[in-house]
Amino acid sequence: MELFITICLVFLYFMFIFFIYKLLWRTQSCYIVAYECYKAPDDMKLDTETCGNLVLRNKNLGVGEYKFLLQAMVNAGIGEETYGPRNIIEGREESPNLSDALSEINDIVFSTLDKLFAKTGVFPSEIDVLVVTISMISSVPSIPARVINRYKKREDVKVFNLSGMGCSASVIAIDLVNHLFQTYKNQFAIVVSSESLSPNWYVGKERSMMLPNILFRIGGCSLLLKNKRGLKHRAILKLNHLVRTHVGSIDEAYGSCTRIEDDQGNCGFFLTKNLPKAAAKAVSMNLRVLVPKMLPLRELIRYSMSKTSNSESDLNLKSGMDYFCIHPGGRAVIDAMGRSLGLNEYDLEPTRMTLHRFGNTSAAGLWYVLSYMEAKKRLKQRDRILMISPGAGFKCNNCVWEVMKNLDDVNVWEDCIGRYPLKCTTNIYFFLGKI
Repeated sequence: MELFITICLVFLYFMFIFFIYKLLWRTQSCYIVAYECYKAPDDMKLDTETCGNLVLRNKNLGVGEYKFLLQAMVNAGIGEETYGPRNIIEGREESPNLSDALSEINDIVFSTLDKLFAKTGVFPSEIDVLVVTISMISSVPSIPARVINRYKKREDVKVFNLSGMGCSASVIAIDLVNHLFQTYKNQFAIVVSSESLSPNWYVGKERSMMLPNILFRIGGCSLLLKNKRGLKHRAILKLNHLVRTHVGSIDEAYGSCTRIEDDQGNCGFFLTKNLPKAAAKAVSMNLRVLVPKMLPLRELIRYSMSKTSNSESDLNLKSGMDYFCIHPGGRAVIDAMGRSLGLNEYDLEPTRMTLHRFGNTSAAGLWYVLSYMEAKKRLKQRDRILMISPGAGFKCNNCVWEVMKNLDDVNVWEDCIGRYPLKCTTNIYFFLGKI
């Protein structure tokens, strides 16, 4: 009888192991093979002189508005080498057209995809999923259709065009790809993220709507993802966790970042003083779900037993994370994020330096931050990166990546990485300009 029971237990044990193995095998991991960020040509730089001319062209501004813009430009954390749309630099911001917008997007999308295909050796015909996230432009045919036509992709490619998702769009796209990967095996996916600034430059005088002109800049990125287990050795990052949170039901958060018309009918982004608060709220709610998945048990026990713990800053996030990739939305948001998460200046350095060099490039911003870490040779095999991505709506989408190999590609930082980090990102050149 005892022998029979022993045999049954052994059998049940092996059956349990078999089912666990099958369950894990059915779960398709999401890997990033490579990514490419966009770097505009030098003639599209918005330096002090160009910004000064741009401000002086706006006849709607009075002395008060000029002083406000001067102070904002000095303290925004934006440097001399960010990039703006050609129609803005050429003085046509009051009369943008569809051609300007499409030309801008074509350059960003096609140049990053060309480099991505060349770097990886993957052919466009091998792509199974295409997700494009460009919020502020709508064309017929769509941007994904333009990509399909340019690269002559297969007729069965799964195509998604995400609009209106803002700065958090690229992580949303990755979540979509990850869900598709659970259904379809051995897939290649492309995610393209950017923003169209050409038709969206504000030319009015409302102060809350002038700030985006200072912060937002030209940028974009393309990512190649896969779930082919046989190509695991080629991956640079593996997605471990991803949590999405939307607090749009809260009126204060919903209205903190909206695109509206002012009293004169000029369109622009309206940023309220509640934006940092809305971002902190969304991040906090997101981390309540994500933290138990990413931190070791000992840290969770310590936090739960601490009578003084009342915020995320009381958690030692570094006990489970090695690096923090935070969206470079603006100095105020970065400062608030650092305080709430208990991060030091070394942790925030990649985000601050990205804001200084490239500005807020919307959904692509996270990948410029990641590229900075890589260019500085910080990322080593098995390191874990917390990617924090707040965006209008208001929402927050955070994910955890595991580094699959030592990374050192300088990407778009090649010509300037030696100058960073800067001790001060205040742009004193604006004091010496013509404003």
